[in-house]
Amino acid sequence: MTLVSRRFQDLHPSSTVALAGLARRLAAEGRDIVDFSEGESDFDTPEHVVEAAIQAMRRGETRYTNVSGTDRLKDAIRRKFLRDNDLDFAREQLTVGTGAKQVIFNAFMASLEPGDEVIVPAPYWVSYPDMIRIAGGTAIRVPTERQHGFKLGPDALRRVLSPRTRWLVLCSPGNPAGAVYRAEEYAALAEVLADWPRVGVLSDDIYEHLVYAPARFTTFAGAAPALRDRVLTVNGVSKTYAMTGWRIGYGGGPADLIAAMNVLQGQSTTHATSIAQAAAVAALDGPQDMLERQRTTMRARRDHLVPRIQALRGLGCASPEGAFYLWVACGDVIGRRTKSGAVLSDDRDLAGFLIESQGIVTVPGTAFGQPGFLRVCFAKPIERLDTLVERLAA
Repeated sequence: MTLVSRRFQDLHPSSTVALAGLARRLAAEGRDIVDFSEGESDFDTPEHVVEAAIQAMRRGETRYTNVSGTDRLKDAIRRKFLRDNDLDFAREQLTVGTGAKQVIFNAFMASLEPGDEVIVPAPYWVSYPDMIRIAGGTAIRVPTERQHGFKLGPDALRRVLSPRTRWLVLCSPGNPAGAVYRAEEYAALAEVLADWPRVGVLSDDIYEHLVYAPARFTTFAGAAPALRDRVLTVNGVSKTYAMTGWRIGYGGGPADLIAAMNVLQGQSTTHATSIAQAAAVAALDGPQDMLERQRTTMRARRDHLVPRIQALRGLGCASPEGAFYLWVACGDVIGRRTKSGAVLSDDRDLAGFLIESQGIVTVPGTAFGQPGFLRVCFAKPIERLDTLVERLAA
């Protein structure tokens, strides 16, 4: 007998979360573990943000807030969207969740009917398909290719649209491949979508401020103003301000969708932590100079690591235009035998072998819908990146 519903019995924990947990457990057991699995910067949360949280606690801001977020935070989000993206939202068009992840989950839960389809270009963030499935929808995975920058093109989009399509999910800069869409590329997708008025666009912009020149960030709603009334723009403070543990994400979109998402949130978490909301106000409204420092540091790490990975026999990678991951092709290693005689039959075997033999934690590409790759987070000090290369070579 089980109390678990049938639709949940085949679900598995997020691959990135599971591997990060494994890394922590092995490290606690005394193993020399080098973890490149979790998407997290090694920067500290800015001091003025931490101080804002402390002051909020001292003022007694430790009670319930509005389900959709405090007015102060929503106003800070409005200013951010207007300042950075030229998007003008009213308060009722905004929602705050416990991370961008919850905002996306709420959107799917509030909008999908059984049989609805969601187009997800691969490689994709590991959680999209399972969230869609939990909400009763079907993820339509559309492969992308390296020669096209791991980006969805209008012809590929046109081929998979159907009367059942409810959403197109776009993430730029992308996780895991670091792809950055140009404004004209978004406009070409919007031209296709103009004939499909039932299809919404979920624009996941969480890595917005991690774009490396000459690439430039643009959000879908900014590049396709005619479609703004069916775009949900999702963002958060986790990646930009080194606030992953604070769990604050936000979304701006059609008021009826936002209202439904807020009802759902009211029946689950109620609202994001009041203290973290106060900290997020300080992050969005405060000094932004850390953004360029972080971007410069991450670019230097990328440029240090990419040629060293490319020099390793059997591996390869392109230089990502955004985010802080390398999408490492490992197809030439698949099929080889370890010294013990075990065959590395796929990228999951390879990832497991790297953990066991070298203490290196990566995420297999299969988890992102594109086998034959490993995702490596390079948001680490240079000496840790050098350790990665040494152990991969070994």
